[in-house]
Amino acid sequence: MQEVHPRVHAALHKISYLIPLAPWNLVSILAQNMRKIDKKDPSIVTYVDNLLRLENSSIGEVVGSVILMMVMERMLDLDLVSGCDDSNGGMFDMELEDAVESTMNEGDEFPVGALKQNTSGGNVVSELLDKLMVLFFHHLESCQNSDRLDEVFEILFKSFENYILNTYKTKFSQFLMFYACSLDPENCGVRFASKLLDIYLSSNTCRLTRMSAVAYLASYLSRGKFLPASFVASMLKRLVDECAEYCGTCNDDVKPEAHQVFYSGCQAILYVLCFRMRSIVEIPRFQSQFRSLESILSHKLNPLLVCLPSVVSEFLKQAKAGGLFIVSESFIFDDLHESELSRAFGGFERLDTFFPFDPCLLKMSSSYISPNFNFWSMVKTTYGEDGDEELCDEVIVNGDADSAEEPDDDVELDSEMNTMSTTPKHSFMRETERLLKMPSRIRPSTSPPESFLI
Repeated sequence: MQEVHPRVHAALHKISYLIPLAPWNLVSILAQNMRKIDKKDPSIVTYVDNLLRLENSSIGEVVGSVILMMVMERMLDLDLVSGCDDSNGGMFDMELEDAVESTMNEGDEFPVGALKQNTSGGNVVSELLDKLMVLFFHHLESCQNSDRLDEVFEILFKSFENYILNTYKTKFSQFLMFYACSLDPENCGVRFASKLLDIYLSSNTCRLTRMSAVAYLASYLSRGKFLPASFVASMLKRLVDECAEYCGTCNDDVKPEAHQVFYSGCQAILYVLCFRMRSIVEIPRFQSQFRSLESILSHKLNPLLVCLPSVVSEFLKQAKAGGLFIVSESFIFDDLHESELSRAFGGFERLDTFFPFDPCLLKMSSSYISPNFNFWSMVKTTYGEDGDEELCDEVIVNGDADSAEEPDDDVELDSEMNTMSTTPKHSFMRETERLLKMPSRIRPSTSPPESFLI
């Protein structure tokens, strides 16, 4: 069969040369005959391989965008029926990243055990999707080598926006965008983040799309090893400025359901800083860009109370160690991954727990992603390994001044950022517990997968 394919492609090119409209007729036939999802029929891999070869030819110059969208749509279909469910102990296990990372070197593949057997056949579908992902990765590399990645990226993003962005908790297909960005960080990598931020900032875009976009942005800025600290800081500054402006026009108290877009932006800021704070606080120029963060966290909307406790805990722990805040009332979360308030702002779709670029656990695909991916175990926190125990004991956020330790008079703070304080009105749980460490994965929602409403 492999010997037949080149002759078929040659014939198609001759026909398209003689009949200029032939590619449009061809793509219609290809769409009608696109292989269905069938775990017993692996022919979809061969079919997609030949589609991508057509896209990379003179026929692709005419109908390439349609072919790419066709392929991405089918890969999303496979993604959604792959049988990989975070909430039921299937392929994804909450502690899997810790277990896998402890045995991995940078660039290693995930061990075979990362893909657990699924009696429903979901694992077989995942293996098919894994093969398709690798085919697409090779296609993107070919596009880069032929200086086509820039134009292909625009088609990819349009497909991402149409099919993936508003789909509930995809697990793998979004890594096509991640890999394209890693191949060209200065162009595609920057544009992807900028486009996501523009969607979040657009008041004309529906609420769920804005929340999904900023969730993608936060996960991308946190996980993309190829993104420089200066660019991450510039993206965060725009988020901080937007949230600060919102606080300036809002006089509400804590109302998670009424201010979902605001809280999703705040959580994005905190989440990225959990991964990137050390690289930011070490450079005064970057640190000075976040002066507005104080007014956001001390506002009556109280994002520290509403955002995921696990994210807030890690953020405050690093903020204290990095000298970002002066603190005075314990924020204790009693080993919580989420809270009633975080569930309220996350809504039915549970966008409060949506971190789409958590580690890709497809065996072959992960070997392409991991060299450019920030695993949590690789993150250099502000407290570091040596100071972990000491700094985990207590993070204090503006409470009773009498209960706070007196600051050392001999210590001088380097900038205005180091004298910031936050003033939330509430404290959580028992004060005898230590703050929760940053989890490698946030506990997923148990809601059934479905598309967002537009």
